[in-house]
Amino acid sequence: MLALAFVWGGGQFAHAQNATIEELIVTNSSTDLLLFMTVNNAFTKQMEEGIKNGIPVAFSFYVKLERKRMWVNQELVSLKFEHTLSFDTLKEEYSIVRAELPGQTFRTKSLAEAKKVMAQLNGLTILPLKILLPEAGYQLKVKARLAEKTLPLYFHYVIPFWSLWDFETDWYTVEFRY
Repeated sequence: MLALAFVWGGGQFAHAQNATIEELIVTNSSTDLLLFMTVNNAFTKQMEEGIKNGIPVAFSFYVKLERKRMWVNQELVSLKFEHTLSFDTLKEEYSIVRAELPGQTFRTKSLAEAKKVMAQLNGLTILPLKILLPEAGYQLKVKARLAEKTLPLYFHYVIPFWSLWDFETDWYTVEFRY
């Protein structure tokens, strides 16, 4: 049975493990340091079916900004926030709640559009520019983790391969001078 579980779920697990962060851009507005990025290859067919059946999923994003120093870098910002995707089977509508945009819920009928919104950060404010020192070196690190939302009671024992939904990208780093 364990061998069957590995063969049946192994291909899906390998695909989710290839999730990467791409289009990682650090830029600024007139007042703030901004982050843009996309997580690619984050969804498997099994996950899409689970979402369509009403199982919510969440991406956790981790963002760290450090000022580079001789021996030990100085941490300026450490952020963690979630995007949560759920499907309302009655309305046949996907909802994405993004913690960095409180009070705003993105709704769509398209799974492709929901996946795109779920996996992107567009202009996330990291910190005000006035905190940065001119000509200093900085290092911005980002990572994403997908984890299924906890099922009620003991349903996670009933749904096979539930843990295969978990993945975590590597840390991706951008170094820059202000």
